[in-house]
Amino acid sequence: MSGAGKTITLERALPMWQGGELEDVTLAYETWGKDRGDNRVLIFTGLSPSAHAASSPEDDSPGWWEDIIGPGKPLDTDHYHVICFNSLGSCFGSTGPASINPASGKPWAIDFPELHIEDIARSIGMALEQLGLDELDTIVGPSMGGMIGLAYLLLHPGKTRRFLSISSAMAADPYAIAVRSLQRELIRSDAAWQDGRYAPDQQPIAGMRLARKLGMTTYRSATEWRQRFARDRIAGEKPGHPAFPLEFEVEGYLEAAAEKFVGGFDANCYQYLSRAMDLFDAAAHAGGDIDAAMDKLQLESAHVIGVETDILFPPHQQRELARAIDAAGIPVEYTQMASLQGHDAFLTDMERFQPVIAEYLRPADLRDD
Repeated sequence: MSGAGKTITLERALPMWQGGELEDVTLAYETWGKDRGDNRVLIFTGLSPSAHAASSPEDDSPGWWEDIIGPGKPLDTDHYHVICFNSLGSCFGSTGPASINPASGKPWAIDFPELHIEDIARSIGMALEQLGLDELDTIVGPSMGGMIGLAYLLLHPGKTRRFLSISSAMAADPYAIAVRSLQRELIRSDAAWQDGRYAPDQQPIAGMRLARKLGMTTYRSATEWRQRFARDRIAGEKPGHPAFPLEFEVEGYLEAAAEKFVGGFDANCYQYLSRAMDLFDAAAHAGGDIDAAMDKLQLESAHVIGVETDILFPPHQQRELARAIDAAGIPVEYTQMASLQGHDAFLTDMERFQPVIAEYLRPADLRDD
């Protein structure tokens, strides 16, 4: 059971976190490594990635976490059966605003029901149960994936041994909410958004470009950009408006990042997933009492990783999560990375992340080697 391009349609309606049901839910997923029943690792993704976290014989294109997943890598597929789903609400094969509403025969667009992190977690839980894969060794969640992982553990206690949370949180900080709110507003302010009723091939490109550029300014650190770009000028012909051309290399970097992103991600899916991150609050699982919520966790251990320069999910949130897990009586380790790459460090700073992840995920039969 290894390869790319698999989908599963839930056999029953998905109960939504805020009420109601969603019928005919399809989720895209990929797997790597052989399933032995006791070696399953479930990866939840951040906002924009697909289920293609690593290459495979069926799809040899590099995945978004290529340096972490594979034979001999930190998440060693010679030992683990790794599973990764494209989130509910996304646009890479899973049901979301860009998929067809069976009732209308048209894309759901903004008629898609309000999406919560818990809806993503519950849909994947139902899919795993249907596949017979719901007993897990470890859940790994970077960024939004850590929120989904925490929600999954609260909704399915006793189904997972370990939890690795990377640059995530029990709830979004006001700064992160403000940034994402502005990103969504930039998309909606594009006339091409058409109140969310745009044609699939007529995305609000200008709004998406600006949203991505704003996002990129928060994914990395000012220190890294100072070292990487300084005040270097763009050589040769300068892009941008003739009266206000892009002058600096850092502007060119943002331009390239926007160009790479637009056209590959649906604007409404971005809106829904971004807002779901803002709405998430683990304390809601116990009437607003975070300690009571975390007492529901049933884990053998956990590891929380944060990055010193992360401004979206800053270190204080990682320490708070680790303390809350510890207060629930679960052995937990906290690692704070000195990376310059900010929130994106788990995707880029392999020199620091590989050994820490490898140590926590080292299979039991190899831990004394």
